[in-house]
This record gives sequence, structure tokens and C-alpha cells, in this order.
Amino acid sequence: MSTLFISDLHLHTTRPEITRLFLDFLQGEAREAEALYILGDLFEAWIGDDAASEHDQAVIAGMKALTDSGVPGYFMRGNRDFLIGERFARETGFSILPDPTTVTLYGEPVLLMHGDSLCIDDHDYMAFQQVVRSEAWQQDFLSKPIEDRIAFARKAREESAARGKEKSMEIMDVNKQEVKKSMAAAGVRRFIHGHTHRPAIHDIEVNGEPAQRIVLGDWYEQGSVLRVNAGGYDLRSIPLEA
Repeated sequence: MSTLFISDLHLHTTRPEITRLFLDFLQGEAREAEALYILGDLFEAWIGDDAASEHDQAVIAGMKALTDSGVPGYFMRGNRDFLIGERFARETGFSILPDPTTVTLYGEPVLLMHGDSLCIDDHDYMAFQQVVRSEAWQQDFLSKPIEDRIAFARKAREESAARGKEKSMEIMDVNKQEVKKSMAAAGVRRFIHGHTHRPAIHDIEVNGEPAQRIVLGDWYEQGSVLRVNAGGYDLRSIPLEA
């Protein structure tokens, strides 16, 4: 049995094949897992627990079926679904983790993050996140009619896509020194995160000692899962069926 890690599914009605892949994953491999961790951006956008669409409800039902089967589920908010709240947690049976969180995997402490807070070289992004992560902004936004929230989310996605085309991959990636700083502060030699959509296992050094940074893949054209067990860490894609 393995502990499974995924992130950056960006589930949306416009990509039903990815939603189906995720639901199949929940009904298949995940049922045999010791636990499932979702490290943010499960949805393309989340505008409040009270605004879940029919599509979202199907995802929630699939997640609840997993936890009802006895598999523990853990969720960390990402930059696209940071408004997920306690109602979502109750309806899915997933526990919400703070970002960052350190867990023990097979006797080893491992740092978990979504990853966006490490992209400190993208100054515009960091400034925007500081605004929308404030309690005052969130309370005001969640008090608006659902139609207004939908319109805001659509506009925000469009503007984000436009800005992304103008920035280099280096600017939008995590800052390597910030990675080492976070790992040293947590006292770990292993770190798992998502957000950048650049799946890889990086061998690095932290305070002169060997360490690893594991980046989870996105689910745009296929799935991606990190399988962790006593034998090690295995990062693989999950192909879409023809």
C-alpha cells in the first residue's frame, strides 16, 4: 500500500474527461491507498462552498465515497480554490490542512505545501494573493451574489492567463533559496509541492545535507500521482484512455 499525493487537477466542466479520470482514480487506485493527499487547485476555481455546481457535487460525492470506504483524505487549499471551507470538508470527509504542513511518512518528516507562496519573484502575483487571502476580502466576496462571484472568477482566470503569457517560466517558478529556507525551518530533507505544473524530483542540498524537492504534475492532458511507501517515492503520469 502507498500514500498518494496529487495536485493541480483544475477540474472544470470544459474538461469532462479529466473529471472522469479523477473519479475513476478515486474508485480505483485510491481505494487501496493508506491515504490520499490533494495539495491544492483541485478545481479551476472555487467561489464558495454554497456555490457548488452539479459538476462540483459529483466530485464531492466521489471524494466522500472514498473516505466512507475507510481511506483518509487530506486537502490543502491552492491559489485557485483557497475559498474551500468547512462545509466542503464535511461533505467530502477530507481534513483541511494548513499550508505549510509537516507530516511523517514511513518514519520521515516531510514538508507539504501547495507551492505558490514560494513564487516570490512574481511580484504581481504575490501582491494579488496578499489581497485575496485577507479575511476582509474573503468575507466581502462571499457575501456577493453567486452570479457576481462567477463573473469575477471568469475575469480573474482570463487576466491570469494573459499575464502568464508575458512572464518567463523562471519568474513564475518557486524561488530556490526560499525552498531551502522553508525546508530548513521545518527541519526536513524531503519536500512535496505542486502549483508550478513542472513535475520532477530534484536532488538538492539543505544546510549542506542531501535533500529532495518533489514537484507534483498537473492534470491538464493526463493525470499525475506521487506514490510513497517504505520503498521510496515514485512520481508517474496517469494516461487518459483512448
